Amino acid sequence: MAGHAHHDAHGHGHGGHGDAPAHGSRREYVIGFLLSVVLTAIPFALVMTNAFADTRITAGIVMICAIVQIVVHMIYFLHMNTKSENGWTLMALIFTAILVVIVLSGSLWVMYHMNLNMMPQMSGEMSTM
Repeated sequence: MAGHAHHDAHGHGHGGHGDAPAHGSRREYVIGFLLSVVLTAIPFALVMTNAFADTRITAGIVMICAIVQIVVHMIYFLHMNTKSENGWTLMALIFTAILVVIVLSGSLWVMYHMNLNMMPQMSGEMSTM
């Protein structure tokens, strides 16, 4: 419990007036929300309308929108910047970026190979194994 009281004494805890600048204004939340909606609607529209014949282009645009949306969430909702908390948020940002790269590249790799290995024309080849 003493750790929590010490933590709150520096204005990093909940409540109190010292942590007001860390919270965003209603305007910032609305901007973040609108950007999130747009960054979700664009990939959805691209996928649903088959805007590009090459699915790799669509996947690339979806990935870019996902990365931009992560940054929007960190800035507008998590209020992360390089100055706060002695740079620890920068370390969290780097860690998040590494995890995102691992998860996205791993997901794409798995989906690509699953798609490659589960094609219908392979059913005849599987019986010969």
